[in-house]
Amino acid sequence: MPGINDLHRVLDAALDAVVVFDHAGCILFANKATERLFGWSAADLHGTGILRLLPEVESLLQQRTDVNQEAQALHRDGTVIPVRVAIGRVAGSGAPRHVAFLHDLSERKEEEERTRLMNERLMNVARLATMGEMAGGIAHELNQPLTAIANYALAAERLLDSPDSDLEDVHVALREIVAEAMRAGEIIRRLRSLARSDDNAPCEVTSVGEFIEELRAICLADARAHRARLSFELQPDLPPLLVHRMQIAQVLLNLLRNALEALADEPPEARLVTVTCRRTPEGDCEIAVRDNGPGVSETILERLFEPFRSTKPNGVGLGLPMCRTIAEAHGGSLRHEPASPRGARFVLTLPAAEVTS
Repeated sequence: MPGINDLHRVLDAALDAVVVFDHAGCILFANKATERLFGWSAADLHGTGILRLLPEVESLLQQRTDVNQEAQALHRDGTVIPVRVAIGRVAGSGAPRHVAFLHDLSERKEEEERTRLMNERLMNVARLATMGEMAGGIAHELNQPLTAIANYALAAERLLDSPDSDLEDVHVALREIVAEAMRAGEIIRRLRSLARSDDNAPCEVTSVGEFIEELRAICLADARAHRARLSFELQPDLPPLLVHRMQIAQVLLNLLRNALEALADEPPEARLVTVTCRRTPEGDCEIAVRDNGPGVSETILERLFEPFRSTKPNGVGLGLPMCRTIAEAHGGSLRHEPASPRGARFVLTLPAAEVTS
């Protein structure tokens, strides 16, 4: 039978750190991988506490089952090391002894962070691309209050120049100027919040009706720029949602923009986009954007949600993939289905928020 030295040589050959400690947390053995991972020699660790390497060990061992989860370990220089730790009790060892296997997750965590940053940048690109495509409608929407402000200002000037002017009429004109300026400012505020959205901001419980109302002005502006009608159909019993508001706004604006562009070859009087919101039989919320255009071509259907696949001449092909990524990150889904008798329908499903009483 192999002796203790043979066992130590086997453990020294392991790629993961292996540490044996007793019931008091005193380290009895540490393999070579432990030295490489933590910067301590095995001699330095022998007889010291496991807390030096794994500060969370006491809370981990309070669990009734063997430990197998992610935790934070400490390098000799104080650096935190993300690890996957598995701790088991050594059977037949008399006094309780435990063996801990620690797998370094640093590279995986760094890769996850790089992926997160890349996705965040791609979302920003997709968001700004959508806002850029909506520029015409937004400019038209801003032009209306600005034109009204100019007209009311001219009217106020004429009233003041008139010898028999009524100051109350001037006050009315000034109040209208203030109202139109507030309207223009609100449009700009909403656009800035969309363009500068913080993707790391926390999710918040949101009323679907209020959320749609906030986007209504921007959506209607884009529809007018495309000479299309836009209809909203909301059920009264919609559940609250726990969402990142600006990310979901990005999804809806992108779906709306796609629907409007799909109507480009239709007669203006026939162009119609409908946004419906309903509660599903499971209690979740379903938001659908439907157009009455030609529908999605069969040639693109299978690749509809693939990145960098766009049917637009100047499209970047990130809109729908990012929309689906956002939906799935919220625990929901985004799917396409043909509309009847013609057109396309994109359905965003989001889980209802768990509201505690």
